[in-house]
Amino acid sequence: MARTNAAQTRQKPDKSELLTLRVRERRRLSPSFARVTVIGDDLARFSPLGRDQWFRLFLPVSEGSLLRLPNRLDTLAYFRYLAIAKTERPVLRNYTVAGFRPSGEHGPELDIDFVLHGSADEGTAGPAATWAETCRPGDAVAILDEGILFTPAAGLTGPYALVGDETALPAISGILASLPADATGTAMIEVPDAGDVRDLVAPAGVEVRWVVRVDPRETPGTSVRDAAIAEA
Repeated sequence: MARTNAAQTRQKPDKSELLTLRVRERRRLSPSFARVTVIGDDLARFSPLGRDQWFRLFLPVSEGSLLRLPNRLDTLAYFRYLAIAKTERPVLRNYTVAGFRPSGEHGPELDIDFVLHGSADEGTAGPAATWAETCRPGDAVAILDEGILFTPAAGLTGPYALVGDETALPAISGILASLPADATGTAMIEVPDAGDVRDLVAPAGVEVRWVVRVDPRETPGTSVRDAAIAEA
């Protein structure tokens, strides 16, 4: 099997700059997932690329903390970001575009799906999951588009093998929806709860299989990895 360095083949956006947005709504998708929809005038400058398009997500830790962010995130700007005092430095995480509508009810809309590990009420969730459970309409957030990593050769129809745990679900979903109609292959996705299984848009020749993690103490991704190896 040929191996390709993702850093060499990734497709970067033509222009990547900080977009300051606000929450429109949040809702629970399933036992382990929440979706936050963000809007804002800056989304008019967002270029949807499909597939596994991802972005840097900046969550404010205090009033006005997003104003200290650089407009771009090159090496120098990243070091400047790290130099911000921890009490003022926005939380930085990477997320995949779960959905984009250029003409939503309130203008362009971007969906972000969060895996809910732990509980915000009990203080056992991480900062991103806590934000996803507690954010309110109008809350500020910022993103920086990073493009796509899944860049198969032109005309390739498969067979594809897509394997991941719940954190990879938005990326796998986006990839499946972007594959050519005659694509073939298998997608195997591990989720923590049977209630997290959902319908995905995929070519008829690509089989989608779900692996429900039985032991909550098991390292995420172990079950789907073992299932994929068993079928290799």
